[in-house]
Amino acid sequence: MSYRNLEVWRLARSLAVDIHKLTLTKLPKFEMFETGSQIRRSAKSVRANIVEGYGRRIYKAEFVKHLVYALASCDETIDHLEELFDTGSLTDEILFKDLQARLNILGKKLNFFLQSADANHRSPK
Repeated sequence: MSYRNLEVWRLARSLAVDIHKLTLTKLPKFEMFETGSQIRRSAKSVRANIVEGYGRRIYKAEFVKHLVYALASCDETIDHLEELFDTGSLTDEILFKDLQARLNILGKKLNFFLQSADANHRSPK
């Protein structure tokens, strides 16, 4: 099995692509180098940490650690998205609500995946 088969990775990939496009087409130019740059990096970090954790899944603590990083990056991405909307840099409310809803779903799925990975990878006492 590959990380590409993971639903959380597919969702994270889709969001990273859509957020990247958003920052290049829907934001004022100055935001491309400010919050736009940060939201691109945090969205891509979700995806990258899922991949890295999956690659290290034989090392239980490493797998869980990278899933925690992915979840934290998802939360960071939500915060950047809300900041862009609240400050008026992102004015497309339909796009904002769509991305916000998808990020919230990804966060929930990552949390469940993390809990499952943590429970399944704990050493017996």
